[in-house]
Amino acid sequence: MHAAPPTSQESPRDSASVVLLQDGAAGMQVLLLRRHAKASNMAGIYVFPGGKLEREDHFADGSTHLDQPLSTLAQQLSEDGTTPATAAALYVAALREALEECGLLLAEPQTADRVLDASDARKRLRGGQAFTNMLETLALRLQTRALRPWSRWITPVAPSMSTRRFDTRFFVARAPAGQVARHDDEETVDTLWIAPRTALEQYRDGAIDLAPPQIMSLAHLARYASVEQVLEAASCRRPPTILPQAFDDGETRVICYPGDARHAVRERALPGPTCLQYRERRFFPEKGFDALFD
Repeated sequence: MHAAPPTSQESPRDSASVVLLQDGAAGMQVLLLRRHAKASNMAGIYVFPGGKLEREDHFADGSTHLDQPLSTLAQQLSEDGTTPATAAALYVAALREALEECGLLLAEPQTADRVLDASDARKRLRGGQAFTNMLETLALRLQTRALRPWSRWITPVAPSMSTRRFDTRFFVARAPAGQVARHDDEETVDTLWIAPRTALEQYRDGAIDLAPPQIMSLAHLARYASVEQVLEAASCRRPPTILPQAFDDGETRVICYPGDARHAVRERALPGPTCLQYRERRFFPEKGFDALFD
């Protein structure tokens, strides 16, 4: 076995993703969106809503459109070297992407005479109105308090599914009550509310496609019975940083995570397996599917 040769020279792009959760009759569910088959990145894959940081995600400190100051958001994100401005922008990006990709608006009216209308807000964005202008027009304040930092995933220098690299902060949040998630039929073409373990079983059976960060994140979430348990867990720990390291064992690609004997970082970052093998166009633990939940 030897380290996989680097296939991407680009620096990871800052990005944000939000793992939206709801409690159902049969247990907790997570929202997955299917990327368009012709998408430039992760085509056809089921993902959490998210995307790269945009210039419009940067708000001034004390902005009337944020419910917490930049310094508080930086403290919650707990990343050495990340400025308060960038930390806040990551929260904003996650909230913006939730609205753009699935139509869920985590915000509140600034005045009592305003009514929150997620459909109108999304329609304005699709019509070309800038995100900040939409917030100003509708007098909305973003609910950054609804987001809890969960993990940080950095694409390895030898990506297995794409040549592009991202530095993605995953947030968890309860889906807003009274709103309906809908894909946009442009970047995303299917909306799926599903139990984390069921999603992994469908992936195992070939019914859906997932990328390793989603696989490992779903396996982690499968250990919780409710949204409140996830949010409480997120509040009690620092989000782990996962920079996978890829190795080639003959024709088999092995993706190792912190805590694996082959990874440079020996401290475990996540529960479950410390590596996945890529075989038959599927990523699985060396000891089989059930090892995801050990």
